[in-house]
Amino acid sequence: MAEQTTPQRAGEPADAGALADSGAIVGGSVITAGAKPDAAVVRDALGVGTAVGLSGFAFGVTSAGSGLSLLQTCALSLLVFTGASQFALVGALAAGGNPYTAAAGAFFLGVRNSFYGLRLSQLLALPRAVRPFAAHWVIDETTAVTLPQPTRRAARIGFTVTGLTLYVLWNLTTLVGALGAEALGDTDAWGLDAASPAVFLALLAPMLKTTTERVTAGLAVVLVLGLLPLLPAGVPVLVSALAAPVVLFMKGRGKGSMKGRGKGPAPRNAQGARPAGNAPHAESAKGSRPTTPEDGR
Repeated sequence: MAEQTTPQRAGEPADAGALADSGAIVGGSVITAGAKPDAAVVRDALGVGTAVGLSGFAFGVTSAGSGLSLLQTCALSLLVFTGASQFALVGALAAGGNPYTAAAGAFFLGVRNSFYGLRLSQLLALPRAVRPFAAHWVIDETTAVTLPQPTRRAARIGFTVTGLTLYVLWNLTTLVGALGAEALGDTDAWGLDAASPAVFLALLAPMLKTTTERVTAGLAVVLVLGLLPLLPAGVPVLVSALAAPVVLFMKGRGKGSMKGRGKGPAPRNAQGARPAGNAPHAESAKGSRPTTPEDGR
């Protein structure tokens, strides 16, 4: 027997399951229920990729000003491709820091991308042949665009468009910045080394939604600023990583103390007696025994 269906009433929303199976046409794109139009994902990805990609010019200028050659500067953008680590490396070198310390600071900053990859690998579910190439694009900006997407299709589009746009622009502007460093003269006077960290903070700030995250970020900033005059270049960044375990430890102690407060004696009423529910039962105090006729007298 054919399955009967109930006709949809006027003004009644379509069934979400049916939309998910069949899809709906919005602005020429096929989307499912709760999905985001492809054009909107591409627009957001292009915006982030373009804005951050142009700051590669600042890296090229800063790197050339720190003494690296044109080839070394371009190789960093092509092979490392993580702005914060690149700026940390050339900044430490420009400040006269030890090359090994500078490299260590850049390395540990780049390790965070490994944790991004653990989440993105599940979300994107890319074919094995593509994963090694996609791993090179696992950075702050691609993660920030990919994670909020409601569907796997939107996540893949956001990741690909952001990564491609940013990679191309970052490397082109790095080349232009390195070539134009001599024309700019004193690169420190322009303050271009602050461009990429400023963009990174602008992307990071909306993701700090809980009190724990905000306190951790604030403590990390305090550690870096406080230790800059005391430790060699690159080391304060490494020490700031201690902010996370410190905040989590204090949070755990706070929860433990709150639990301990709820185990005190029960409050007394106006007459000084405890509530009946907390008083020991008379039979329990005297010992249980069978009832006799004399008890009723």
